[in-house]
Amino acid sequence: MLGKRVPALDSQPEIGTLPLRSQKIREESLRGEIMKTLLGFSRIVDYVTEIIGKSVSWLILVAVLVSAGNAVVRKVFNTSSNAWLEAQWYLFGAAFMLAAAYTLRQNEHIRIDIIYGSLPRRVQHWIDLIGHCLFLMPFVLLMVYDLVPYVRISFLSGEVSSSAGGLIIWPGKALLLAGFFLLALQGISEIIKKIAVMRGDMDDPTPYVPTHAPLDVETPTGEAR
Repeated sequence: MLGKRVPALDSQPEIGTLPLRSQKIREESLRGEIMKTLLGFSRIVDYVTEIIGKSVSWLILVAVLVSAGNAVVRKVFNTSSNAWLEAQWYLFGAAFMLAAAYTLRQNEHIRIDIIYGSLPRRVQHWIDLIGHCLFLMPFVLLMVYDLVPYVRISFLSGEVSSSAGGLIIWPGKALLLAGFFLLALQGISEIIKKIAVMRGDMDDPTPYVPTHAPLDVETPTGEAR
């Protein structure tokens, strides 16, 4: 009995330590899988937004051509059509509304960066995340909610412009709904990416560069100044 060694208490694993550690590993793995799935959804939204945003930019050219053509016809032939005038409104409206999500993805919406630009990047991410969650998403979701019956009633009634020879109205109203719907999807995508960046799951896709930041200019000798 005297020669028998008693194992030190420190060498014995605490009761419940291994199950807790295993549970934490499983939870972390689950969170990683969830974030991976969310980032996959975000990439799909970004891809669709990119295609739509670049495509609708051509509508500006079409609107300019329609406007110029309408002006020429009015001056040369002394005639015009309200349909052509309203078509310009539709084209400009489509370019503005359908490109809003693309502008958000590029982080190009107008902001006052007097204070924002001097803050650390992580604080900027928190500001963006809170702004998206508390201001952007409630607004766009409310607009989608209100515009669904608005567009539906216009479509079912076959609403037409009150101007003589004008166009049907519901496509223009549908553009509003489509624009806010795309903006809502892109807002969700931006929230996912902000969380992923702050967790360290991905690099910052849109690093903030203030407009007054100095540019590196290559001199003939190859030195930057």
